[in-house]
Amino acid sequence: MVVASSAGAGSDELGRFLSENWARWLHEFPEVGTQYGVSGLNDRWTDDSPEGIERRRRLLAESLERLRAVAPQALSESRRLDYELYRETLEAAEQGLRFGDDPSPFRSVVPHNLWMPLNQMEGIHIVATEILDLQPKERSEDVADLLARLASLPRAVDQQITLLRAGAARGFTPPRIAVRGLPDQLRGLLPTDPAESPLLRPLLEVSDRIEPGSRAESIARGRELYLAQVAPAFERLRGFVEQEYLPACRETIAASALPDGPAAYAHHVRWQTTTALTPEQIHAVGLAEVERIRGQMESIARSTGFVGSLREFNQMLRTEARFYFGRAEELIDGYRAVCKRIDPALPRLFGRLPRLPYGVLPVPEFRAKSSPSAYYNPGSPAVGRPGYFYANTFDIGKRPRWEMEALALHEAVPGHHLQLSLAQEIETDTQFRRFTGYSAFVEGWGLYAESLGEELGLLTDPYSKFGQLTFDMWRSIRLVVDTGMHALGWSRERAIEFFRENTGKSDLDIAVEVDRYIVWPGQALAYKLGQLKFRELRASAERSLGSRFDVRAFHDRALGSGALPLEVLERQLRAWAEREAAPTA
Repeated sequence: MVVASSAGAGSDELGRFLSENWARWLHEFPEVGTQYGVSGLNDRWTDDSPEGIERRRRLLAESLERLRAVAPQALSESRRLDYELYRETLEAAEQGLRFGDDPSPFRSVVPHNLWMPLNQMEGIHIVATEILDLQPKERSEDVADLLARLASLPRAVDQQITLLRAGAARGFTPPRIAVRGLPDQLRGLLPTDPAESPLLRPLLEVSDRIEPGSRAESIARGRELYLAQVAPAFERLRGFVEQEYLPACRETIAASALPDGPAAYAHHVRWQTTTALTPEQIHAVGLAEVERIRGQMESIARSTGFVGSLREFNQMLRTEARFYFGRAEELIDGYRAVCKRIDPALPRLFGRLPRLPYGVLPVPEFRAKSSPSAYYNPGSPAVGRPGYFYANTFDIGKRPRWEMEALALHEAVPGHHLQLSLAQEIETDTQFRRFTGYSAFVEGWGLYAESLGEELGLLTDPYSKFGQLTFDMWRSIRLVVDTGMHALGWSRERAIEFFRENTGKSDLDIAVEVDRYIVWPGQALAYKLGQLKFRELRASAERSLGSRFDVRAFHDRALGSGALPLEVLERQLRAWAEREAAPTA
């Protein structure tokens, strides 16, 4: 047992346990290890067999037993924070067991329900393509890992079919309306030309420094595996989804309609927001923010000379050709240009910047139709892999120019790329601190980062400023419609109409977003609540420090410990402000 006898000895002993335990969890989730650049985990997939799931249950119970034997008051200050964060994360996973969540504190920042492991936003079809693409491809050993993962992929697919079937028998299915596009996503993995499949393409991109004969032999072996085993496995999954699963999916949309649904939703709200706010309280916050931001949007609309209602202004933004590109390449080039404008301005607001570079790419074609406007995939300093900001080019006529600056600020810099890359550079002997993420912090920071655009020299065009307000409104609407659908009886149609009344986003974007909230209950609440906390803490520090307030120091301190629960972030930043305000000798 980890029992502290002194601050030094106890802290060291706890540090060893945390390192060993984190390594055990990464072994259980090798895809997470690949994402983080951890070697030795690139040849297999998570074991979702009954035995694998039970093994994780035992590991969770053992891990908590060890942690609960710790005397935190005897630890050093930094180790006490490690203890607090690790125990809280494990206990949230333990509470989720009641609702069918995977017995894992680290598999995903979105609760992974074992009985509903597949939807338009997550599942083996998305994990497989992303992880195979992320794997190292420089050495013959890397190629061997790729081949091993391809060979074991059919087993992983069949495990998901077993879980989906078992979940349906227990009453756990996603709403049919939200997952109706799954068959098309799965078809997108299986083009006529195998070389075009996202599942096989990574093997064709291995380094040309590998001996040509060996490289050709490996590609031939991969093609054989794909044709004989991998493609048939995904065809089985597609057939199962289309013929058996979708017809069994429920007509209701609310999380409360699932077994033990109201309690499950309340749990996931706490997990995602790291607050004690109830769905009703969050709904009220959302309505107030919608009203506040609506006033700002009306003012911007008037400043352009537009005469008409806000709804008419939004309709104009949706339909006028001047706000849209004609070709996908123009959109991607436009995002790259925005990022190049932001990069040199960052030192105005940050004393510390990440060393890891990032790039801008289009969302992969097979998943673009059901994906949001943009997302970010973290890089890895450990393996020299940059981060990537993915922009959606599907239906290019619905991707407005006026949203580009806000999206780049959120997904790239100073949003996700900056925050997540800095977290990976934290000086710590407890690796989990570099990688674990609290949605309210990570997504709250991303939304807060959008509001930094004017300080970075962006958002000078009124339409781009309106776009930033549209995104702020969008995240406020999330508070209303997520709680509305899952706790207050709202229909999907009512959620879509509330969205349409208050934003200029396209009908396609609105439908994709609402369907995302339906299959990820509570996740969408993290953004706005986190942003409000960052704003509150900055305003408080500005008031208390006056002319001594240094925004660079504030941001460096806010990001200096990695992602934190909001109450811990508040504790740290208020203590920092008090120290800064103290008179100097």
